[in-house]
Amino acid sequence: MSAAMHSPLGDYLRARRAAVRPEDVGLAPIGVRRVDGLRRDEVARLAGVSQEYYIRLEQGRDRQPSLQVLQALARPLKLDAGGIDYMQRLVHIQSGGRRGSDPAALAEALDSGLRSLLDQWPATPAYILDRNLTVVMANSRARHELPGGWEPGANAALIVFSESWRKADRHWSATAEHTVAALRYSSDPADPELRDLVGLLSLREPDFAELWGRHEASPITVRELTVELVGGRTAGLTEQGLVVPGERGHTVVVLHASATATRRLPA
Repeated sequence: MSAAMHSPLGDYLRARRAAVRPEDVGLAPIGVRRVDGLRRDEVARLAGVSQEYYIRLEQGRDRQPSLQVLQALARPLKLDAGGIDYMQRLVHIQSGGRRGSDPAALAEALDSGLRSLLDQWPATPAYILDRNLTVVMANSRARHELPGGWEPGANAALIVFSESWRKADRHWSATAEHTVAALRYSSDPADPELRDLVGLLSLREPDFAELWGRHEASPITVRELTVELVGGRTAGLTEQGLVVPGERGHTVVVLHASATATRRLPA
């Protein structure tokens, strides 16, 4: 038998398997279980694959499962479409696929287009994140109204876990969960910058370490939040994430007024 290899997909499968309780998938928790969550044989049986094949996936000895296999594994692991997409990207990464760089001319044209896009929202905070949630661009409303300093080069995860954002966000716990899941979803596990960021946040913020350990992954889509803006005004906002096609993993994030009326904090 060949030696096990490091596998980003295997790491993810193990973490998600540990997070699912037997009763979540219709299994009776009989006797004392030596592992958290589901056993390998239970995942394999519920997914309709052999136990040996599933073990090979976790150990990194089979690095290119088909989409059909990933969809089958998603059922016992309680993964949604975002989880399936994330597994596909992990397969691409561990199979040797790497995201290349855009040609310089194309990158320059793309940057110019994105700057123009942000300028179209002068009354709405908007910014662009890379795959590690670092701010690439931000319009004036984002830089001057959102707490925490949304300047190019800042990192959204570091901002969300900062004291200023914790105090300003009425539903901080949900924002923290959303941010950590988005970071895992969009990033490359082999990226040294990601490892440095995760290491820094894990040492500094116990909340982050606990959330990162869940291995939850989901893209930035649409959600509601209530934030005290710079100057003391509290705004109900709808966050909308728009993925930019291309190899650089950019996401445009727009925060527009929600149905909840913007109001001032009580004295």
